[in-house]
Amino acid sequence: MRSASELANRLARNAEAVCRHYLSAGRRAGNYWIVGDTANNKGRSLYVQLTGPRAGRWTDAATAEYGDLLDLILETCGLVDFRDIAEEARRFLSLPRPAPATSRRGDAPTNPPVDRPANERARRLFSMAQSLEGTLAESYLRQRGILRASEHPALRYHQTCYYRDLATGRTSRLPALLAAVTDTAGTVTGVHRTWLDAHSGGKAPVDDPRRALGSLLGNAVRFGFPAHGPVPVMTAGEGLESTLSLVHVMPKMPMVSALTANHLAAFDPPPGCLRLYIAADADDAGRSSIKRLSRRAQARGILPLVLRPDRNDFNDDLLLDPRQLITSLRAQLAPEDADLFLPLEGGG
Repeated sequence: MRSASELANRLARNAEAVCRHYLSAGRRAGNYWIVGDTANNKGRSLYVQLTGPRAGRWTDAATAEYGDLLDLILETCGLVDFRDIAEEARRFLSLPRPAPATSRRGDAPTNPPVDRPANERARRLFSMAQSLEGTLAESYLRQRGILRASEHPALRYHQTCYYRDLATGRTSRLPALLAAVTDTAGTVTGVHRTWLDAHSGGKAPVDDPRRALGSLLGNAVRFGFPAHGPVPVMTAGEGLESTLSLVHVMPKMPMVSALTANHLAAFDPPPGCLRLYIAADADDAGRSSIKRLSRRAQARGILPLVLRPDRNDFNDDLLLDPRQLITSLRAQLAPEDADLFLPLEGGG
């Protein structure tokens, strides 16, 4: 695409400025910019040519990845669609957004951008993220009373996740907690992003710090599922932190977070499920999702059971008193499940 070539050339002419902005953890060494990787970690694996005919070309010696500065922006910002990459490049270069090209008749744009499927974009974004251990995302969950979050493969951290303000169109890169949404076969179909504030450690001060990308309907974020075999007893929860609060006190029970009340109602239990605990928030939307999922479960021969928080959600309960949360859950679980999944005392 001509516009891609033009943008890449403009970026190459400003290669060092691009590297200082997007790969700030690196440094200049002669005619190269040296850094650890496209996630902007410290190191010497990735090098970018700053001058000469190959200015802007980069190679990561550890992964054999390579590309130009448009590819670099794609990787560092977690972008996939060309129009988003081009918009970010134009923002950096302070270029105006071009008018769409039209056909000879002037009745339709030519070469419209082709979007990749949302689930493919979600898989790519999740694959670019890192483990939670030692990150801002792990600290964020600890503030919510959720420990051992780095043990869950469904959770990752992206240091510079692309964010667009839907009202103003402004874009930025913010740290984010990522959660992989999967189907019953374990295939990633979507990703949930919680953008974070690097200063406070809480959610980022933006209008909508949570967004999902990809196919959520019937799918969910999964915790503690076996690699093979049926899951006879499990819990389906609503929000991510609320479900993780239950995982915190019942780490051996397979659980899913459907992320919203509507998606909880549409969750597709895996084959072999016999008892399904439904854990929704204490509001009208949560109560509606319990009724709808219960009817669907019964139609499939699954016994639906309800777990109710004492407050608005289970994270509120966990933060106030983990021991009381365990006591409340023990009274709601079937006796054999309470003996199997709940500790005798304490919240871990």
